[in-house]
Amino acid sequence: MIAGQGKQAGLLLDEPLIFERSRPGRAAFAVDEAVESAEDLLPAQLRRGLIEGFPEVSEPEVLRHFLRLSQWNLGAATTFYPLGSCTMKYNPVLNEALARLPGFARLHPLTPDELAQGQLELMWALEQCLAEICGMDAISLQPAAGAQGELTGMKMVRAYHLDRGGARSKVLIPASAHGTNPASAALAGYGVVSVPGNRLGLIEAEAVERVMDEEVAAIMITNPNTLGMFEREIVQVAEVVHARGGLVYLDGANLNALLGVAKPGHMGADVLQFNLHKTFSTPHGGGGPGAGPIGVRDCLVPYLPVPRLVRDDHGICWSEAFAKSIGRVRSFHGNAGILVRAYAYILALGGDGLELATQMAVLAANYIRKSLESQYHVPVPETCMHECVLSDKAFEAEGVKTLDIAKRLLDYGFYAPTIYFPLVVNGAIMIEPTETESKETLDEFIAAMRAIAREALATPDVVRSAPTRTPVSRLDEARAARRPVLRWRPASPPVR
Repeated sequence: MIAGQGKQAGLLLDEPLIFERSRPGRAAFAVDEAVESAEDLLPAQLRRGLIEGFPEVSEPEVLRHFLRLSQWNLGAATTFYPLGSCTMKYNPVLNEALARLPGFARLHPLTPDELAQGQLELMWALEQCLAEICGMDAISLQPAAGAQGELTGMKMVRAYHLDRGGARSKVLIPASAHGTNPASAALAGYGVVSVPGNRLGLIEAEAVERVMDEEVAAIMITNPNTLGMFEREIVQVAEVVHARGGLVYLDGANLNALLGVAKPGHMGADVLQFNLHKTFSTPHGGGGPGAGPIGVRDCLVPYLPVPRLVRDDHGICWSEAFAKSIGRVRSFHGNAGILVRAYAYILALGGDGLELATQMAVLAANYIRKSLESQYHVPVPETCMHECVLSDKAFEAEGVKTLDIAKRLLDYGFYAPTIYFPLVVNGAIMIEPTETESKETLDEFIAAMRAIAREALATPDVVRSAPTRTPVSRLDEARAARRPVLRWRPASPPVR
């Protein structure tokens, strides 16, 4: 366990808290006596008092402690990260370097437009690229995340209907849509009506027809849906909604399955959001950063948020001269660094590259599904798009649950996939391999899943007690959720 003396030296696999390393009087470095003290340099009202229990450790201890913790992190840069529903592809380091170019990274938010033409040109070009990719008439890069893009889109839907005499009161949402859709509709002031899917989890035009009326403002469709299936009747569904004056919102979080192959604007969508941080090169997780631009058809262009980019004889500038706009949703240039990465990704791949990426993502998901269908229950045994869904049904007799399988995957060196989602499948295991993984990596993952399936039948306790090869064994997740301890506090006053 520990190749050293005690738990404080050598190769540590049981890292103590930095507070437990603290020793009175120990410090990272000593300030030269000739330098004025902080007390002399800063007014008293700007100085913080003593922090109770603040750890006193040497510089090597600090460096090694946090470096070790960083090595415990699992991410797309360290292992296959098959998180379903949230595309977690490996993103080129080159795009990171481009986003950190001083001309982008050091651009002050209050820089006048005439001195920020490089950034504005990039954003203008990105808008044109995204409009072409999704088949929409106009783009706004302002929303800072996918969920904010959803809310922005629904506020535009509301403004559109108000402009025609009434906001309407309801939004239709298929049972297999993303979980953020109902929240976005509710925040925009709408009641939510769920539309059930068929045996394959797909929405049917007839089902929409039964609940469609003049109080429905829009339908929010996730396509491909959360079962990884393409909505085969989406064009007919759009026709039903449009016939009663409603609009079609398409959740673009799964755009990784459509790039270069199909355009939501051609399916009848009036508005969609992009999750740039999923689809177009930005590492994400833990709440950000992200960017959730929206694309709209011409009927919604007047309601786009401000400021909007406009080009005139002097170049590109921001404009707020749009009387019907829903207003601001984000400050300054938005999350500009994500926009730089996305533009670099699109230019690097080009149209043919985006199409190939989609084809590889779909191929990888179906390769995993077919490779595991003899040992795992596949609730929808049909060709899927960029992600596939399994379940724990094959191991009911052994008492092995989806959570156990996910924990056991950690022992095999893989990040756990999304579990218990989508909600329409009991014990769901959602896997999205993306286009960036090699066949060898997919085969290693498949071999691990097969090994776990064999263990679940022969030695179920091994799976139920996982993980056992990680720095921390299985945690009490119910206690962590109900009694979260998010800040360390000393049990007693520190020893001086």
